Amino acid sequence: MKGFSRNNPYPSLCGLNCKLCSMNISGHCGGCGFGNQSCPIARCSLEHGKPEYCFQCSEYPCDRYAHIDEYDSFITHMNQKADLEKMQRIGEEAYNIEQVEKRQILDRLLAEYNDGRKKTLFCLAVNLLPLEELRIVFEDGDLEIPEKDRARQMENRLKEKSSAELKLRKK
Repeated sequence: MKGFSRNNPYPSLCGLNCKLCSMNISGHCGGCGFGNQSCPIARCSLEHGKPEYCFQCSEYPCDRYAHIDEYDSFITHMNQKADLEKMQRIGEEAYNIEQVEKRQILDRLLAEYNDGRKKTLFCLAVNLLPLEELRIVFEDGDLEIPEKDRARQMENRLKEKSSAELKLRKK
């Protein structure tokens, strides 16, 4: 989108965690404003002085956020507002540190525990679970079992830790 740029590739303008998204991991999305479709929230940012994050806008939370976390697209929107509020509360730098560690965990899950069918599940889990819970998942020791069984074991561990269903919610 012409005139729109971002400095931070981890959280999006609207609170999605871009680097924890299956589309970003696969190289199909560059993040805010760089995808194939122009984002209405990015356009809104241009109209409101180009804040880096929506919470920096004087009109936040606006009508765009009324039902934003009810359904998912290719990434979960479940914690979208809560993640924006968390970043506002702890600061961008601290939030980024968490996101970098979460991405490292996601990369490890995909490299060591993916049987070829778990990318969406792992992206959801890393997005939704607190960092402390994700660290605990690995504390039980690495699984020395065949890859398919290892993937299933990790899926079960993540589901045990999550209070939310690890499935995208479609309209």
